[in-house]
Amino acid sequence: MMQTRRTSLSSPPPPPPLLLLLAFFLFSETAYSQSFVGVNYGQVADNLPPPAATAKLLQSTSIQKVRMYGADQGIIQALANTGIGIVIGTTNGDIPALANDPGFARSWVGANVVPFYPASKIVLVTVGNEVMTSGDGNLMGLLLPAMQNVQDALDGASLGGKVKVSTVHSMAVLQTSEPPSSGHFDPSLVDLLKGQVGFNDRTGSPFMINPYPYFAYRSDPRADTLAFCLFQPNAGRFDPNTKINYMNMFDAQVDAVRSALNSIGFNNVEIVVAETGWPYKGDDNEVGPSIENAKAYNGNLVTHLRSTVGTPLMPGKSVDTYLFALYDEDLKPGPSSERSFGLFKPDLSMNYDIGLTKISEGSPPVNPPVAPPMKPPVSPPKMPPAAQPPNPGNGTLSVPDAGIPNTQPAPGRSCIGNDCNLSKSAGISYNDLIELSVLIREAILLVLVACCLRNCFW
Repeated sequence: MMQTRRTSLSSPPPPPPLLLLLAFFLFSETAYSQSFVGVNYGQVADNLPPPAATAKLLQSTSIQKVRMYGADQGIIQALANTGIGIVIGTTNGDIPALANDPGFARSWVGANVVPFYPASKIVLVTVGNEVMTSGDGNLMGLLLPAMQNVQDALDGASLGGKVKVSTVHSMAVLQTSEPPSSGHFDPSLVDLLKGQVGFNDRTGSPFMINPYPYFAYRSDPRADTLAFCLFQPNAGRFDPNTKINYMNMFDAQVDAVRSALNSIGFNNVEIVVAETGWPYKGDDNEVGPSIENAKAYNGNLVTHLRSTVGTPLMPGKSVDTYLFALYDEDLKPGPSSERSFGLFKPDLSMNYDIGLTKISEGSPPVNPPVAPPMKPPVSPPKMPPAAQPPNPGNGTLSVPDAGIPNTQPAPGRSCIGNDCNLSKSAGISYNDLIELSVLIREAILLVLVACCLRNCFW
């Protein structure tokens, strides 16, 4: 008798665990890739759009976190259920009461955090702003007790570990920032800073700093310094201690902070850039503000962050960075540049496009040739001493004055020794490489997902 051959309906073998792991890793990294791009939401203005309009604007961008200088409840409420992380702050004037009265700290947390969390994704409370460079010794001494009382209040509300506590520092807390490996804090501040950074270490909160390459350029307005600040082609600045050739000011300043933290024994405390930006216009006597420079700095910074290259001393992970600022603040005193840091206008249109909108975030930012092509100098330039910027929080110059190698890698890329092998003759820019790496990663992800689906369903 003929036997009928039966077709096997057994399930195909599952995809290899390594394949699934790689797919999960790449998917997670792609989904998380924008979480380090935040923005500051200053409110020293009388023409800002309603909070609901701002919430809608932010949802149309790849911005994932917003930092406020206070705790405007209308804004906190408008950001509910958006998934956008929120940093709120106490004022410097609140610090004495927070430090001396735990009940005041509980009331503050009860009014500004508890009613809104978790619908409004409050991730961090900053206690004061740039207190350590305010010159107010009493306030400086009260800062750590205030931070501790806010932490205790969050713990009492069962929010400890969910909402972190920190404070924000200007780059002026550093006495030395060049070369980056020699970064050290001002000795007069070290004892107080050790207590505050120890708090960061115990609670897992970040050390928050405000680096501004714009102010470094303003104190040294040469073409090669501008290129270094804007992530554009330049000869680099060589750190003789680490043999690293820094290709941009942002990395140099952040690594100077890393070195300073390491020097007081806190190698594992995370750094967050609480503010950085570039004004798009200024007064006639101001050096540096322009649409081209602002677009180059902010756009190339976002590209640098998206690459997840990190800094030379902290490779492989981008530092959480809050751009300054979401809007212009028309009531700010001082020169015109102080009122011209906004990415968006009050009518919600862009002052300039740096690829943050979801429909344009795949496009590389324009990298205008503001600085002329550079030739490596015969001898290292002598850098002026770091200038104290006019307002707290503005960056300290971090430009090494050691020798500069004859290699000139693509902008933004830092090199170890003479290992700078990117071919300039090939016409490949730093931004081109970053975009190519993102496209390759996404292509690999698609292939892996397709393989998993094929194994599962075929």
